[in-house]
Amino acid sequence: MGSHRFPELSRAELELMKILWAGGRLSAREVHEQIPAELGWAITTTRTVLDRLVAKGVLRRESIHKINVFIPVMTRPQGLARLVREFATRVAEVEPAAVVALFARQSRLSPAELEELAKLVREASEEGSEGHA
Repeated sequence: MGSHRFPELSRAELELMKILWAGGRLSAREVHEQIPAELGWAITTTRTVLDRLVAKGVLRRESIHKINVFIPVMTRPQGLARLVREFATRVAEVEPAAVVALFARQSRLSPAELEELAKLVREASEEGSEGHA
């Protein structure tokens, strides 16, 4: 796993990643059925965004009995770490660790996910401070 650099995700891509993080291995149809109705997406839009995520290396596509299923390559903590760093530095103007502490208090993440998130944020902070030295 390590410090693999994943690309930034659009809101639409993040929406699909949240569904896949919860569901694991899903077909485009299964993902589409879980998209909030207010988005008003056609199945073709869902497939386009899934293909974009595969091209970015965030998802892997496998064919099972002639049905494409999509599997997250980027873990939930890896996706959250990028968002935490961005939110902490650009919006809240606080240290990313403070935002990780908020996640810990909300307990929406498992202890393992919290540990991975904290580690990824710490690594990114160290890399950022080395680049500015």
